[in-house]
This record gives sequence, structure tokens and C-alpha cells, in this order.
Amino acid sequence: MLLAKRPESFLPDLWPAYFSKAKGCRVWDMDGNEYIDMSIMGIGAHLLGYGHPAVDEAVCKVIADGNMSTLNGPEEVYLAEKLIELHPWADMARFARTGSDANAVAIRIARAASGRDKVAFCGFHGWHDWYMSASHDDKDCLAQQFLPGLEPNGIPKTLSGTALPFVYNDYASLETLVQQHDIGAIKLEIARHTEPQDGFLHQVRKLASERGIVLIFDECTSGFRETLGGVHKRYDVEPDMALFGKTLGNGYAISAILGKRQIMEAAQTSLISSTFWTDRIGPAAALKTLEIMEQTAPWDAVIRTGFEIRQGWQHLADKYDVPIRHWGLPSMARINFPCTNNGLAYKTLITQEMLARGYLAANSVFVCIEHRPDIIAGFFEALDPVFALIGECEHGRDVTALLKGPVCHGSFKRVN
Repeated sequence: MLLAKRPESFLPDLWPAYFSKAKGCRVWDMDGNEYIDMSIMGIGAHLLGYGHPAVDEAVCKVIADGNMSTLNGPEEVYLAEKLIELHPWADMARFARTGSDANAVAIRIARAASGRDKVAFCGFHGWHDWYMSASHDDKDCLAQQFLPGLEPNGIPKTLSGTALPFVYNDYASLETLVQQHDIGAIKLEIARHTEPQDGFLHQVRKLASERGIVLIFDECTSGFRETLGGVHKRYDVEPDMALFGKTLGNGYAISAILGKRQIMEAAQTSLISSTFWTDRIGPAAALKTLEIMEQTAPWDAVIRTGFEIRQGWQHLADKYDVPIRHWGLPSMARINFPCTNNGLAYKTLITQEMLARGYLAANSVFVCIEHRPDIIAGFFEALDPVFALIGECEHGRDVTALLKGPVCHGSFKRVN
């Protein structure tokens, strides 16, 4: 159901694909085996850890009182007020339950507000037709953004030319698109692989304002991981719309679309509606999650832990003469193995060996507050001999001979 969770992305044939229980940063598989999750932590949705008791309690209360009825739950109003308080540039909010839905809603509203169809985008923005249609024009364009191996099968060819990619931190590539096309919306992730450079976001903001283009920041992944709100607050740039998901409900399905009034009111001229966007579970979880975040500022610990993980990887890399490259926000710490054809094999070896030692691990960690110092210390103690093996492979040993199954697939690569 989710490409990022497929066993082929981790350890083909050997990955424990299904879980029976999750708590803190620990996961139990269907056979009762316990693992410490030093990997994607539910695709980054659990900044407070799995099964946070206060969030779960808030959800259980609305379930006990009735999750849905003919009338609306007041939690959606309280949540809108809270998110707008945290983002004073915004005036209105709408809610969905997934990041892809939020992205599609934002595009619908932006097109209605601007009266223009074409969207310039950078980054990963979900599975809907508006985004995937870009592959009709260039089969490799989504691979350059985030998604190698995906075809636009099932997506109308008539959408060709409506979604146009540009390169992050390359203002000239965006400016060229705006000059050549009647762009109605610019959508980008603020920071996933790298942070903005040389005033890039301010240039984009200025361009959008001058051309009457709706500027959308997709913070479904980055939002609330390193600030109380969107990471865009760190760079002092305000969008026309912003999207949030993942950490917003700490594992419960909720996503938000915030925007300026003159943009958001265009939604009234279109159909944007769904029965299960009106349940109380998502908003109740988000309200409690935001309350805990305000009280505890979890990003302070998460960022610090992310830097410690980077340092731990680098220490082992230096110790065993293994070249690595760090990338991503500290709260989503990642490495790869440059200048080698064995990068995916090394990743597979890490997963294989660490699984045997009681860890779900690969080459990235979505950090949560449950990744405490003792957890991190134990993780790197277990990882040390694995890096030693990689070091041997860098100096001639055959890594494939160490693997008990096939090499894992690259990110989001198709398996069917």
C-alpha cells in the first residue's frame, strides 16, 4: 500500500514486513521479535515516538464520544485556529488525511485562484494525476526530483505540459519556466535533501509576487520536525499556501492546507469534499500533538540527536576508511556511499546485519524523542562490526558474498 514500506526497499525476502505492536521506538513483528527502529519511524510520522500515551488518550476520548455524526466535530475549528496562530501569514485552513490529498487540494485551490493551469514544481508531492503527469513530458523528470522507476500509466495524456519540474536552488531553471509558460502555481519542498542557498527562497517569493503566481510550500515531511510549525519560518519567507502532514498527528491520519484568504476563498468555487475528512480522530490527535510540542519543544532534542547520529556514522566511516556523504535535515539524518557501485549492496548489508542484532536500520534515521542516548550508543556499538565489513569490501572483499538474499531496490523503484 505504500512504496516506501515494501520489503524490497530494505531486505528482499527477509524483511519482517508486518508488525504486531509498536511503542516508543520499538517494533514487534508478527512472531513477537522485538526491534529498535533506527530507520524511517513510520515514514517520519512519529516525532513523539510510537503510541504516545497522551495522544492516544485524546484519540480514545473522541472515539468513546463518537468519531463522526451528521454534525461536524469542533476539533477542526480549534485546529484551524491553532495552526493559523502559529502561522500568522495564513487566514484560513482546510484539512485532509494524507499528504498526497493535501497537495492535490492545494493545487485545485491555486488553479482556481490564479485562473491558470500550469504548475512549476520541485520535490516530491504525492501520487495524484496533477503531479505524475509530468512523466508524460520527460520519463526521467520525477527520477530527478525523487521517484526513479515510475511510469505515468493510467494518467491522461491530456495533462501533459501542465506540471513542469525545476531544480532546487537553481533559480534560473524556475525563472525560465515562468518566462516560457503561463504558470499559475509554484510548489516546492523547503528542505529535504538540502537547505536553500543564496537567497533562493526569497528570489522565488519575489518572482511569484511579481507574476501573480500562487506560492505553495509543501511541508508535509519537514513541518514541525525542526521548528514549531513550518521550516520556512527559519528562513523568514512567507508562502501563499503551506501544507502539513506526517508529524502533525504523530501517527494518526491528518494533513492541513493553510493559506491566505484571497487564495483559499477560491475553494468555494470548486468541489473539494470528502466524508472521512470530517472524522474527529485526526484533528484530536493533531491538537494534542501540538500541545505536547509547545510544552516540550521536541525538535531541540531531535536535532541534537540527528547531529549525534551523523557524527557516529562519520566516526565509523573514518575508522574503517569508508567514504560516505551526509544529506538531509538533521532530524532526517541520511548517508549514502559515493564513488562506488556497491551503495545499495552496502545498504542491504547494513539492514541484514542490524536486523540480526535487533534493529530496523538502513542508511537513514527519522529521529524521534524516544531515540535517547542509550539507544544511540547501543545502535553504534552494533553498527561498528558492520562498517568493518563494508571497509573490507571497499578494499576488495565481495559484498554480494556476504548477502543472504537480493540487493535492495533504490528509493521507490517499481517492483511490478
